[in-house]
Amino acid sequence: MTEVMMVASIDAGAIDALGEERLDWRFKAIPASLHGMPVADVRANRPPLDDFGTPLLTLDAGALDHNVRTMARWADAAGIALAPHGKTTMAPQLWRRQLDAGAWGVTVANLPQLRVARAFGVRRVMLANALLDPAGLAWLAAELEKHPEFEFTSWVDSPRSVELMDEALRLARAQRRVDVCVEIGGPHGRTGVRDDGDARALADAVREAPTLRLTGLAGYEGALAHDASDEGRGAVDAYLRRMANLFGGLDYETDEPIVTAGGSSFFDQVADVLGGVGGRVVLRSGAYIVHDDGFYREISPFSRGAGDARLRSAMHGWARVVSRPEPALALLDAGKRDLPFDEGLPMPQLVRGKGPEAVEKAQVTAVNDQHAFLEDASVEVGDVVKLGLSHPCTALDKWTLIPVLDDAEADHPAVIDLVRTWF
Repeated sequence: MTEVMMVASIDAGAIDALGEERLDWRFKAIPASLHGMPVADVRANRPPLDDFGTPLLTLDAGALDHNVRTMARWADAAGIALAPHGKTTMAPQLWRRQLDAGAWGVTVANLPQLRVARAFGVRRVMLANALLDPAGLAWLAAELEKHPEFEFTSWVDSPRSVELMDEALRLARAQRRVDVCVEIGGPHGRTGVRDDGDARALADAVREAPTLRLTGLAGYEGALAHDASDEGRGAVDAYLRRMANLFGGLDYETDEPIVTAGGSSFFDQVADVLGGVGGRVVLRSGAYIVHDDGFYREISPFSRGAGDARLRSAMHGWARVVSRPEPALALLDAGKRDLPFDEGLPMPQLVRGKGPEAVEKAQVTAVNDQHAFLEDASVEVGDVVKLGLSHPCTALDKWTLIPVLDDAEADHPAVIDLVRTWF
């Protein structure tokens, strides 16, 4: 039996205990009729969506399951490991689904997210960033010493980063060396070493630091292209080939070094270019589990022919018409505080009880903090509009508890679960 099988990838007991949390005013998605009830009772009773007010964000159970299975099958067929980016959902319940489906680990972006992961016992975590905070490094050193099974990797992109990490870990009397990857960046990108010579020198600096261990090479191609045009895909391909060439030229302090890249837009290219370089290829896609009806629907490799299935949007907004001040204008009770808007405005899909015909020519043209401007819709004050959304990374962060529907396409969906988030 392997170590991965012997040690749980996440604390199932801590997640199961979420069912004991009692509902109250803290959770804006929850109607007063359910206050005082534990989450487990809601799951058992399956209240209808009609009992929930607006504004509201929901998840679709079938779409979540489909997306998890689809991505797991694709990664397995491609021969790469999947460490989904937990920042998309910050929901350990959903991380558990991904890990149970075979994910290698969970990725996080910062120290607070890392602490959430450890609070739920995630055994293998990659921090796709540099961890330089002395207090945070002291906490990490203690966590690594207390939990020998805990595997952690972070990134560095400068000699100064190495100096700061080493200094803080020495001061904390760290007993275990911290695994780090050298991060490679690109022109006009985000973080990461721009010059390959500097990257090799940085790798030497990591090996010389007694508190650190060089275990791989890391990067993020999504910062170099925002669309799937030939130009965008070409920039991604050139960057990944640079990573592949550099990966083979470094001396690592492990028998199985990591090369990691991949958001949710170009993971097919990551597999194609990095899949043959040796070591362990780790993909960090995060948005796939929720997907959307906007940005990721258009740019996902599955939408461009990768694999044998497409992802499905698992998130929807629900908003009520609260005003019809002009003949062609309706105001909904959901805005920037409730729904994502940074990668496209919400898209009307249907009116409850009236179907999609009522919004066939309608569009949301603007959002304020608590309102959306809906134009050219056949709606009345009091109607509830179902909305397609774009960009899950800025959707779930607005909700601490999210109802999960048995089928968002049904005439009368039922709430069969509640997903807790920590942002």
